[in-house]
Amino acid sequence: MPQNLRLLVIPVAAAVIVSVVVAAVIVANRPPTLVNVRSATSSSSIDSAILASGDATVSKKPDLAIVTAGLESQAGTASAAQRDLAAKAAKLITRIKSLGVPDKDLSTSGYWIGPVYDPNGRTVTSYRASEQLQFKWRNVDSVGAALDAVVQQGGATNISVGFGLANPKAAQAEARALAIADARSKAQAMASAAGVRLGPVLRVSDLAVNTRVPYPVYSGAADKAVTQVPVGELDVHVSVEVDYAIG
Repeated sequence: MPQNLRLLVIPVAAAVIVSVVVAAVIVANRPPTLVNVRSATSSSSIDSAILASGDATVSKKPDLAIVTAGLESQAGTASAAQRDLAAKAAKLITRIKSLGVPDKDLSTSGYWIGPVYDPNGRTVTSYRASEQLQFKWRNVDSVGAALDAVVQQGGATNISVGFGLANPKAAQAEARALAIADARSKAQAMASAAGVRLGPVLRVSDLAVNTRVPYPVYSGAADKAVTQVPVGELDVHVSVEVDYAIG
């Protein structure tokens, strides 16, 4: 082979090798996706699929209450407001712990100190300090008594409560199984209407997982009667998308 031809061929071969390596790296880094694949027995046929969505909702009684209790102090200086708030917070924390709430279930969800201005917004008249404590109450049927205790003996000036599940994944798994069954029922109906046979599952995807909870708000007991806080039920909703092959 002539020398000048040999020199031309070598760079071209090297370029081909480099392009193959680059293509391999790109393919290796792509996320897996579902694509239509042409049949090996025919150059024109394309595998088909049935895509169906499914929804399901399960209702559960909450077994966990999340209580937020707030305190406020106001004084002529920031340090005075902070000292007064610290004394009030110590009293409230002691009362919450006396109800049997462990340290791991008690936390601070908010803390703020700032100036208070006159109506014109120009002159600082005092300083306000506030703190919000949050704790988990694991006996939802007695949460009303706990709310009364933190207000009447603990000194909380604002309070709210929400409900949830200690183990939400169990309810989500139950709803997901029902949602997949709903998707299969829809896919089977579409396959029957189209005159084809429903094949195996190709892909399952979660579209949404939502929990709708009752959220009563408590503002303090008017008398010594125990506050009633109806718990109700919460709804766990799951939506899925399922791709089936056509058998």
